[in-house]
Amino acid sequence: MAEPITLTLSCPNRTGIVRAVSSYLFEQGCDIGEHRQFDDPVRDRLFMRTQVTPPEGADLYRIDAEFAEVAAEFQMTYEFSAARGARILVMVSKLGHCLNDLIYRWRAGSLGGELVAVVSNHEDLRPMAEQAGLPFLHVPVTPETKEAAEARLLRLVDDHEAELVVLARYMQILSDATSKALHGRAINIHHSFLPGFKGAKPYHQAYDRGVKLVGATAHYVTSDLDEGPIIEQEVIRIDHTYDPRALQTVGRDAEALALSRAVRWHCERRVLLNGHSTVVFP
Repeated sequence: MAEPITLTLSCPNRTGIVRAVSSYLFEQGCDIGEHRQFDDPVRDRLFMRTQVTPPEGADLYRIDAEFAEVAAEFQMTYEFSAARGARILVMVSKLGHCLNDLIYRWRAGSLGGELVAVVSNHEDLRPMAEQAGLPFLHVPVTPETKEAAEARLLRLVDDHEAELVVLARYMQILSDATSKALHGRAINIHHSFLPGFKGAKPYHQAYDRGVKLVGATAHYVTSDLDEGPIIEQEVIRIDHTYDPRALQTVGRDAEALALSRAVRWHCERRVLLNGHSTVVFP
């Protein structure tokens, strides 16, 4: 049996879109296995994700190319993707909880993509990466070497044919140029105390204020620091008995959960950009 393929698209909303797409897929001999759509009444746009099984021996590139006529009629932005998971390059600094979780889910087959390399500005997590059989690439960053380091990073993305870059607690701010180069294919994770608790020791600040919720946000990287389109958020309720250390532990759990979901949904082509936000199909 042929491998499934996924069509994702967005376009201005009007009548006839679903019929045109369904008719085209039927004419190609594709069997629709899953279909989700969202009509955004505020932006007046339609978003769609359709997974199909093509006939044996079907040419994905031909199906993609010939769909262009339908896409042009409805001003669609679209993509046909094979069912295989995306190749993922992970960037880290010194904290390993998110990397460890990603490795576990990758080995368990539940991540939705394939880890291909780990890049870090420190050496601390080399043992964790190499124990998992992943190449570990040390790229130091200083104010003087930042431009050269980011140029090397982009070369590593190309060299490893990475389709997704995951900042798994990478404690460096990417430049505007690098953020734009990775538009729509780089995911960051941070604790949701931002922007309420900026700077050093956010969990201590949260403790001092008596927070009742600990959270984390996974979002696409943009040139606006920690303000990219949100993919997933995790929230855990706590109470007055949680000291800063306990808050930090719970917060890291939230970070790992939110990040892994965002990575899996991106790899499964369930996330579509919608201006400064996202549409995430279940």
